[in-house]
Amino acid sequence: MYAFAFHRPTSLRQAASLVGKLEDAKFIAGGHTLLPTMKQRLAGPANLIDLNAIPELAGIERSARAVTIGALTRHAEVAESKDVREAIPALAELAQMIGDPAVRHRGTLGGSVANNDPAADYPAACLGLAATIVTNKRKIAADDFFKGLFETALEEGEIVTRVSFPIPQRAGYMKFRNPASRYALVGVFVAKRAGEVRVAVTGAGANGVFRWKEAEERLKARFAAKSLVGLSHSPEGLNSDIHADAQYRAHLIGVMARRAVEAASNRE
Repeated sequence: MYAFAFHRPTSLRQAASLVGKLEDAKFIAGGHTLLPTMKQRLAGPANLIDLNAIPELAGIERSARAVTIGALTRHAEVAESKDVREAIPALAELAQMIGDPAVRHRGTLGGSVANNDPAADYPAACLGLAATIVTNKRKIAADDFFKGLFETALEEGEIVTRVSFPIPQRAGYMKFRNPASRYALVGVFVAKRAGEVRVAVTGAGANGVFRWKEAEERLKARFAAKSLVGLSHSPEGLNSDIHADAQYRAHLIGVMARRAVEAASNRE
């Protein structure tokens, strides 16, 4: 690991000011992506800005139409939140599936969303629920936020402050995990709201999370697992690596989508 200066602001304004003044600065929250790359000397920022001492970035709020979760909220807090479990149980279940207890008690929602790992779980929830990502500068719809592999709409120095998830009529999430990392080889988040069904896929796409429009059309006509029987996703454009080839991931998309719909339907 290369030498760096460590900064610990206590307000969002202070953090934004620091990143504007410091050269080669990176934000850190849970640190599950940045710290390993720094240890391997694949990254060497001159300055680290720790966001953990900013209380306004944490917490969960529920309204009649949405659940809003602060960027510093830990995965374990989302999984255990009564408000999340009652309003969007699929989101609580997704958080419970992330990593292991050590990861869930340290990793943050904002870090996962801002990093946009192609196998991460939260991007599927954001896209599936048509969430709004709120930063210190603006509000960004999930459809406009995720741009590609580890790429988002965030500008230099922009900070994710919270994510607002609309409460759906039904939702479900299922993933096929890598047994070692517990990352999704394929994960599918399905959500139904008035007049709209969204199906978001993570772990499979070479460019990160994406929506499966053909499945959405089938489920809009009839929200049932049987509606997806016989529908398969093309392997074109999907990941192929030592863990699973594109053809296998294409198969898993259909399987996980049907299971997610079943999970959502069983909550009636």
